[in-house]
Amino acid sequence: MSSTQSLLLITLIITIIVVVMAMLLINRRQLHEIEELDNELGNMEDLHLERAIGKLDQMELAGESLATLNTWKKSYQKAAELFPEIQRLIEDGADENARYRLVKSHQSIKQARELVDSISEDVKNSSDVFTQLLESNRENKAQYDELMQSYREIRKEILADSFDYSVALEEIENHLSAMEEDFAQAKNLSAQGDHVEAKRVLAKIRDDLTSLKAKLPEVKEDQHNLQTVFADQLDEIATGYKQMRDAKYGFGSLDVLLEIKQSNDQIDRSLAALAQLDLEETSKGMKKVEKEIKTLYGILEKEYKARPFVEKNQDKLQRLLTHQQTVSQQLIKKLRHIDESYELTHGELDESRELEREVHKMDSDYIRASQRIADGRAVYSEVQDDWIRILSRLQEIGKRQQELSEAVDGLYEAEEVAQRSIKEFKQQVSLVYRHLSRQNLPGIPEGFLQMYTLVINEISKTSGELNQVRINMEKISEELVQISDDVDRLQREAEDIISSASLFELTMQYSNKFLDNEGVVRARRNAMKLYDRDYNYKDALDTIATAVERVEPGSYQRIENSYYQEQKELID
Repeated sequence: MSSTQSLLLITLIITIIVVVMAMLLINRRQLHEIEELDNELGNMEDLHLERAIGKLDQMELAGESLATLNTWKKSYQKAAELFPEIQRLIEDGADENARYRLVKSHQSIKQARELVDSISEDVKNSSDVFTQLLESNRENKAQYDELMQSYREIRKEILADSFDYSVALEEIENHLSAMEEDFAQAKNLSAQGDHVEAKRVLAKIRDDLTSLKAKLPEVKEDQHNLQTVFADQLDEIATGYKQMRDAKYGFGSLDVLLEIKQSNDQIDRSLAALAQLDLEETSKGMKKVEKEIKTLYGILEKEYKARPFVEKNQDKLQRLLTHQQTVSQQLIKKLRHIDESYELTHGELDESRELEREVHKMDSDYIRASQRIADGRAVYSEVQDDWIRILSRLQEIGKRQQELSEAVDGLYEAEEVAQRSIKEFKQQVSLVYRHLSRQNLPGIPEGFLQMYTLVINEISKTSGELNQVRINMEKISEELVQISDDVDRLQREAEDIISSASLFELTMQYSNKFLDNEGVVRARRNAMKLYDRDYNYKDALDTIATAVERVEPGSYQRIENSYYQEQKELID
């Protein structure tokens, strides 16, 4: 046997083995499916729904119960007609599978599966419906007894506490009568065999009982609040209001008795809603009444608490207003007098007059409030708020008036300080000029003379302003600051001139050492010209100092240091 033949033989053997194994697997899988189908069919047959149908037929159902039975009886019977065909297909599939006629077996299994799937849901639903119908009579009876017991307990409770439900008692009785009719209807339907409809009626009774049972505590509480709590509170408010009116409490445009009447009208509307068991509308009305009662209590309490404050502070406020009016008049008088001699540049007099008008208005408000108190028309809470504002404002006004008074008091002292300052500035300028004149200089620089003249004129101008009938101290104070700066600058300029002239002389003396140096000689001539003819002492010093430094670096620095050290020792 050739190698090719051997290979073909091996391939053939492997193929046969694979096919055999596949057939075995398919056979086992289809056998499992056949067993599942047989179990499902067996389960449907084991329900024995024919027995349930027989029992239901004996119950002589009627109405919706009968219609439901007939509908699902037909559905089940139609499904049951397919049981033999399904059984045959299962058996055929098992027989063909046992003979390894796998394709034919698969076809039978597939047909059986389709039939089982098409009827299984109908069979299950039929079973559920038949079970429900069989049990409905017993369940309805048990539910009827339970609901009747609850009904009797509620009715007994209502009768026992009828006074607490008196507003809504008629409507409650109507609900109970309607439930009695429903009980009778449920009983008749059960007797006629219409258990489905009887169950619906019993469900309605349960809902009605649950609803009524939930409402009863709220009805009792709402009736108590409306007829007792709110009524008593409104009576208390009315009594308190009348007593306060007799005690001369005022309430302005507020008509408390009208508010009470409106609340009583709302109570009547809420009771009417409660009589119809409209608890939502009742609750809305009660919230309105409760809010109004709280508001009225708050108003009475507010007025009651405000009166002691008003009575305690009435005399005190009058004294404060009288005192502040006196202070305002005195301040204005004082400012008028000062305004004759000084310019009040910050509107002090106008501000004090405005403060006086404000105090006068507060005094007028106080007088009107006091008159209302005497007449018994004062709303004490409003008076209290107004007087608290006045007391606070009086404190602010008093503080501001004190500031205005102190500010103008300083004008006299400021004038004296200004006069002394002018005198001192004149002395300082005079001393500076005399000191500079005693230095035996060839002359005084033009720049210094101009600055000196400027300062003299400034002092003269400010001195003249101080001698006017009305003095502007603010302007004068600014001028004095400027004069002080200019006097300091003039003094520094004089010191610089003297220092430059003295250092020039010392440096010129030192330059005698270098008369053989043409540059130094030339610098000496130029420096002397600046010194003697132009009185330009600073440039003269710079000219000779520069020349000396070129010849002997550091020499001028030594001269300068020595000069300032001597000046310091003289001062010390």
